[in-house]
Amino acid sequence: MIIAHDLGTTGDKASLHHDDGRLVAAATVRYGTRFAAGGVAEQDPADWERAVATATRRLLADTGTDPAAVRAVSFSGQMMGAVLLDAAYRPVRPALIWADHRSSAQAARLAAEIGAETAYRLLGHQIHPTYSLTKILWVREHEPETFARVAHVCLAKDYVVQRLTGRLVTDPSDASSTNAYDQRAGRWSERMLGAAGLDPALFPEIVPATTVVGELSAASAEAVGLRPGTPVVLGGGDGPLAALGAGVIGPEDGAYTYLGSSSWVSLSAAEPLLDPAMRTMTFDHVVPGRYVPTATMQTGGASLEWVADLLRPDRGEGRFDDLTRAAADADTTGLYFLPHLLGERSPYWNASARGVFLGLARHHGQAEMTRAVLEGVAFNLHTCVQAFREAGHPVDRVDAIGGGASSDLWLQVLADTWGATVRRRRIGEEANSLGAAVTAAVGVGLVPGFEVARDLSEITAEFTPDPARHAEYQRRHASFLDAYQRLESWFERENG
Repeated sequence: MIIAHDLGTTGDKASLHHDDGRLVAAATVRYGTRFAAGGVAEQDPADWERAVATATRRLLADTGTDPAAVRAVSFSGQMMGAVLLDAAYRPVRPALIWADHRSSAQAARLAAEIGAETAYRLLGHQIHPTYSLTKILWVREHEPETFARVAHVCLAKDYVVQRLTGRLVTDPSDASSTNAYDQRAGRWSERMLGAAGLDPALFPEIVPATTVVGELSAASAEAVGLRPGTPVVLGGGDGPLAALGAGVIGPEDGAYTYLGSSSWVSLSAAEPLLDPAMRTMTFDHVVPGRYVPTATMQTGGASLEWVADLLRPDRGEGRFDDLTRAAADADTTGLYFLPHLLGERSPYWNASARGVFLGLARHHGQAEMTRAVLEGVAFNLHTCVQAFREAGHPVDRVDAIGGGASSDLWLQVLADTWGATVRRRRIGEEANSLGAAVTAAVGVGLVPGFEVARDLSEITAEFTPDPARHAEYQRRHASFLDAYQRLESWFERENG
């Protein structure tokens, strides 16, 4: 058996898998995030540790699994954050997670020094405050006494692996999410770190995602309820591992979309994809020699969660189903939602952007507002789909995973907007941990290669685009883009 952990934005999902990666069961333990004005989004790394321990013990108890049967543990982790540690690997402050975008000034200075296009070719990404590097610079400038104690910087899964094994390393997929990684060379970028004035020794060694980092110590084994000596396989960033979990290993596997807190459209490629308009970015895949061109928006599923919190503050278990059921027949003609609640990455890379309802009228209610949110996310991702198509990557079929993929309405809206067939995969919210489980299985030699992932989930529903609705959504997408463009200078004036 294998246990995989997905350290996400809202909690840790622990999942139990057979030796070949097939899912048996899962258990989730939630933790909180501190959001505050100015772009603050922080989590306590100790909460990740507690969640991993609690979720592991719960999973073992719920399934009656003998700890001795667990052959390996591995991790998927939220990317682009900054966990700052002292010389003893203890956090010196809360972690700045991916959603934290208070380092806009630092990003602007670094981009001006390096050059936006030069940085994009070097990193596969634009320089942006949602990435790790400028978060570190923000701490150095605003909390100098804290920064003086920093000896190591890492990502979420790297921190937990260090706590379990005593060894701090990272993998190429997570390294490629930092704005500090030379993607072509496969190492930390001397140019970026030199411009930032950071010592390369702050950053961990980069090793393959399949690396057995170490074994559970007696203390860590007791904490999580497993036996000492259980191998710990590093794993990777949640985006590339979601691609693996969705069976997207090579270019022939097509595209997929993830509808979680943040949402994206992605595919696998043999080379980084450099979009002339820099709307997309490219991560390293956990599969050696592969890359994961991706277009990620900040608040996809989080936009739906936000509007549900407003419209159904009772937080009842069926509130999402109730809202989307009512939204199925809602008329949103003239009503738009710009889903930029935490600034935006793809396609605008504008930390000053904000969420907006446009065209609200007295007759609009919960159903119309909910549908406008679903359409707003679809419109924003459509711009990203267009970028892939313009780069020569046909996007005719997209497999959907993540919590939002459970909504028939949303998947039909996506199909109608993109003019592509959208298929639901059974794995849903377990794609990240499934990818981590396959990585572990490869790492300890239980399976011959990553290709086994293609057979570990099945298609359970298919949504084909309606030509008339696609034509209408094409027209409305143009109005959606026009709304953002007209508000862009206002966003900068009010929030820049």
